[in-house]
Amino acid sequence: MDLPPATAAFVLHFGEMGSRWGINRTVGQIYALLFLSQRPLNADEIVASLGFSRSNVSMGLKELETWRLVRLQHLPGDRREHFSTPEDVWQIVRILAEERRKREIDPTLSLLRDVLMQKPSTEAERHAQARMHSLHDVISLLTGWANDVQGLPDERLIALLKMGGRVAKVLEATDRFQQIVTGKGRRKKTAEKKDA
Repeated sequence: MDLPPATAAFVLHFGEMGSRWGINRTVGQIYALLFLSQRPLNADEIVASLGFSRSNVSMGLKELETWRLVRLQHLPGDRREHFSTPEDVWQIVRILAEERRKREIDPTLSLLRDVLMQKPSTEAERHAQARMHSLHDVISLLTGWANDVQGLPDERLIALLKMGGRVAKVLEATDRFQQIVTGKGRRKKTAEKKDA
């Protein structure tokens, strides 16, 4: 690997992490190299930088294209294909979330919907269906939230993430405000005083 030390460390680490995320180590390293590169690279440059075979690089680039994580580019005066990653890190995160959802979450939701359409015939099946129904509801809620977040402009998403646990305080304040507006909070306190 003919790379500066910091780049080499990141590329090696990204390959290791990629294998934990369900992608091939080679694919992870190719992506890390492209992500850090100042300019689009062609397959021969990737081969030379990482020491992989040409066929491994070609397969890795095809896989990254199916994930929509690399862009194919043609440079003036060069017939070779060059590859780069999106410049915007938030766009990369959004693409990854969307692709992982398509590959992992959507098939699970589809299976759960199919199973929940069947009529259980035993107590064990009713119990299993009830558990699957709970799981379906949670996944549906999370994917609905993810869709809402996915549609936020970057600056709103960043603000939301920076809020962290303070979101709970905003929700509590919203609940208190609704109680004041509807008068439910006062009625409840009055009823509690009468009972005491």
